[in-house]
Amino acid sequence: MASTPTPTAAKSETAPPRSVLRDTAFLRLWAGTTASGLATWALPFVLGLAVLHRDLGAAGLGLVLAARTAGFLAAVAVGGVLADRHSRRAVVLWSALAAAVAAPLLAAGLDRSLVLMTAAAALAGAGQGACRPAFQALTAETVTPDRRQQANAAMTMAVRSSTLAGPALTALLAAFLDVGSLLLGIGLLWLVAALVPGKGAYTAADPAAGTAPRPGFRAEFLEGIREARRHPWFLAGLAALVAVIALGYSATSVALPLISRDRYGTEWVLAAAMTAYTVGALCGALVTARLRPRSQGWAAFAGLAAYGVAPLSLMLPVHPVVVVAAYAVAGIGIELFNVPWFTATQREVAPDKLARVSSLDFLVSYGLAPVGLALIAPAIDAFGVTPVLAVCAAACFLVPAAAALVPTSRHFARTAPTTTD
Repeated sequence: MASTPTPTAAKSETAPPRSVLRDTAFLRLWAGTTASGLATWALPFVLGLAVLHRDLGAAGLGLVLAARTAGFLAAVAVGGVLADRHSRRAVVLWSALAAAVAAPLLAAGLDRSLVLMTAAAALAGAGQGACRPAFQALTAETVTPDRRQQANAAMTMAVRSSTLAGPALTALLAAFLDVGSLLLGIGLLWLVAALVPGKGAYTAADPAAGTAPRPGFRAEFLEGIREARRHPWFLAGLAALVAVIALGYSATSVALPLISRDRYGTEWVLAAAMTAYTVGALCGALVTARLRPRSQGWAAFAGLAAYGVAPLSLMLPVHPVVVVAAYAVAGIGIELFNVPWFTATQREVAPDKLARVSSLDFLVSYGLAPVGLALIAPAIDAFGVTPVLAVCAAACFLVPAAAALVPTSRHFARTAPTTTD
């Protein structure tokens, strides 16, 4: 015979989950993620200062940044497999340590060896790429399911805050420190990312499996792809995200500086719009920490489609305040998508394949972004700014709308959630 719940037990079942900000394990993970975000966003700015100080040429800067991107893309898939095969905490440790080691190597190569700087940048990018899927999976094993949306909102706020604080803090420190010292400071941030987070509850190997041989790397990576294909909402969301990043984000990144200069005759519009985008993203993360719409997937796709207002505002001869407001709306919308997207991935994907599926997310979205950037400028030269922006705005609106029609996209789940109304 089932026992009758006591009043205390009944109260605990309906009580809201405790805030993740009171969880020491999560705060350690958040601190590590924040440190890695600051280091990631500060590095291009510091290398730009090296060009200003004539320690690095413009062509050398392009080569070093390209090497970092290549290292990231090469390592993100490897990191996903390793984080599912071994301890996620260990993958975070060793990948962040690799990025930390790269910092003094970059400093040693300043104005001495471009080859050393290029190799060090590739190592830094590899460390950054390998830790991304591991951090994503470590969040799932550190935080209980009912608090993961709060946790992902806090994580994305750390990333967005880094985009504001990283360059600003670096510029402040540059008044007192040389470029080499700033690079060493980036290495210290990566040490924080490596050492501060705690260990999650996940165990990669099943003790009952004994010494059975594991499948090869390629087989495990393909297993992650098969897991992703089991979730139509994930593939639809990835397609929509790629369209917005490769077309919308790339177009606005190229067109905004041109329009700020040619139409408005000031750099203020460029700086204000980019700041508004980041502030909007922070506000979006705050909203999604509490927001629980019935049709979570549809709401997320609507937020992603909102990015289309950014290229749309650049097409029209509007007041610059309208452009700034459009970028703020785009920032809010992108986080209305990102936070539920990460939370659903952590909930729906098999735990032992989560890092591999997350690595596919980062690999495809980050990998195609440079392709979009490379193609947008020639397209603008060939067809003009307005037609290119029109196509990109249409893609931002239409592709997420089409993705929302895919089965399972309404709730970002293979089965609709039950209600308790």
